[in-house]
Amino acid sequence: MIQNTATQLSLLELRCRRPVEHLLAGEYRSVFRGQGIEFEDVRQYQPGDDVRAMDWKVTARTGEPHIRRYIEQREQFLYLLVDVSSSILTASGGQKRAMIAELGSMLTMAALRNNDRVSLILFSDHVELMVPPGKGSSHALRIMDALLSFQPEGRQTQFADVLSHFGHIARKRSIAFVISDFFADDYLEELRALSIRHDVNAVNVLDPVSQLSSCTELVQLQDAESGTSRYIDLRSRHQQGSKHHVTLQEEMLQSGVDLMEIAVGEDCVTALTSFFRSRQRRVANETGG
Repeated sequence: MIQNTATQLSLLELRCRRPVEHLLAGEYRSVFRGQGIEFEDVRQYQPGDDVRAMDWKVTARTGEPHIRRYIEQREQFLYLLVDVSSSILTASGGQKRAMIAELGSMLTMAALRNNDRVSLILFSDHVELMVPPGKGSSHALRIMDALLSFQPEGRQTQFADVLSHFGHIARKRSIAFVISDFFADDYLEELRALSIRHDVNAVNVLDPVSQLSSCTELVQLQDAESGTSRYIDLRSRHQQGSKHHVTLQEEMLQSGVDLMEIAVGEDCVTALTSFFRSRQRRVANETGG
């Protein structure tokens, strides 16, 4: 078992290294390059303030003009908040977890090449594992190993504890990626609050089963989180999944959170590249650049 895990870890590292070195590290640096200074707080605009420091998200949310205040930048922090509930670990025969491990590994390696510190927080209905911010190849391998093989105690998904925990430990402005299928309802207010101080990004991991639109067959399924069994109409499930998908997009837009969506089977490099470039276009439009 240990040898098998080590082999999987080596293969994951090899699979991620080339796209990170040749593409993703540069894309990541372009998006999260900072301004040579570090965010301190947000305050209301006063006559004479530099309009280039305007925080348009907070301004739109509050209806009052706000600007960002900065201090001299030292280093950036990337936090990966990764859902490891049963709906993630058991979905699609483990493919969903494998894809999340690859996605998280690419983000970790890209951030480390940018000389950022990376932290990992795994959560279910509580915080399962916390890897403190760090640098270096051994730190990257520790994060990748946890993404691949950590076995959680909890089964369900709850965001309250992990988002509160992140809010308490991330004292400086940080980059956060919340990776989940978001089948919960306790994240919106906390995400909205966190997005004022931090650069919060959500990654919605889609299960292909929820995208089936032509099948009307009744099948018996076991809920991965509760353990209960029931019959499901796949067409109805698809409609519910589509509604959840649209609602999530609206919620993230209202919260000032950038949303990336990726389905099991999609290419992580393509999805990340598209997300980074979409963010760059949005920021350029907001700033008039």
